[in-house]
Amino acid sequence: MSKRTEFAEAATQRILIKDGPYGTEIQRARLAPEDYAGDTGLTADQKGNNDLVNLTQPQVIRTICDSYIDAGAHILATNTFNANRISQADYDAEHLVHEINVSAARIVREAVDEATAKDGIPRFVAGAMGPTNKTLSLSPDVEDPGFREVTYDEILAVYVEQARALIEGGADFILIETVFDTLNCKAAIMAVKQLERELGQDIPIMISLTLTDLSGRNLSGHTVEAFWYTVRHAKPLTMGLNCSFGAEQLRPHVQILSDIADTYLMVYPNAGLPNDLGEYDELPETTAALTKVWAENGRVNALGGCCGSTPAHIAAMAAAVDGIAPRKLPTVEPDMRLAGLEPFTIAA
Repeated sequence: MSKRTEFAEAATQRILIKDGPYGTEIQRARLAPEDYAGDTGLTADQKGNNDLVNLTQPQVIRTICDSYIDAGAHILATNTFNANRISQADYDAEHLVHEINVSAARIVREAVDEATAKDGIPRFVAGAMGPTNKTLSLSPDVEDPGFREVTYDEILAVYVEQARALIEGGADFILIETVFDTLNCKAAIMAVKQLERELGQDIPIMISLTLTDLSGRNLSGHTVEAFWYTVRHAKPLTMGLNCSFGAEQLRPHVQILSDIADTYLMVYPNAGLPNDLGEYDELPETTAALTKVWAENGRVNALGGCCGSTPAHIAAMAAAVDGIAPRKLPTVEPDMRLAGLEPFTIAA
């Protein structure tokens, strides 16, 4: 059975639970700069390079994986949000990108397979690809709107390299997450499609949009509906939202997406809004209660946590939605649906 089919079967039986973030948990390990660097020989300060920890301190990542599995997670994303050449250039670690991603996927693969061998519960590995710290749609120079720091082809090559390593390490899917720039996302989609042709295998894609304001747009200006029409051709296994805000603020946007996306919906909000110190105070019970309403209204197929979430938040959400029927995929009429920054539908 293919992983796509296995996921579809699992998603019809229950609301699946995705894990939470790695960054907070890595910080709790209180690693010293030399722990981050390990024996890589890197001379630049690696403090905060959470992706490198996959390579230098794999036991830390494995412990985090196990904690999310124990909390009830069925979908585990790799700790590779910044494991690409563009982001790793900040640490002079570009040459380690392949190794970082392969190691990250293998750690999660082993954790998931061991857990499933014990209890028979299907679990999945999502190879996470973040947006990089560059944007293809906007200029960083207000005096030169046409300037771009990178080209589309450069972003495409960066994503091909990362996706190839994640699949090599054992990822089931590629998760294109925290999409703030639609054109970056399109490059990531093309990278996966190119890799599919190269490897001769199906590589399911998960896409997760992040919003930059409460009106419901990403940084490049697309509304939730327009974004979906822009990427629907990729036939993603899941579509959804992550980061942005807490569950309370994401509610109307989840509702919109739930009505129009004819694929599985996965949402993993922040643990509320940050306080004045940039920390998250929302308790696990609060996050769980807010997301339970989505489940009770038939709005989601998978739930998880983003910034500020902990294994306790994931466990609370898993308990809250246990036994609630998952969202049924809507039947969408075959109208012509186009998008600029706003959606445009030509009805038959």
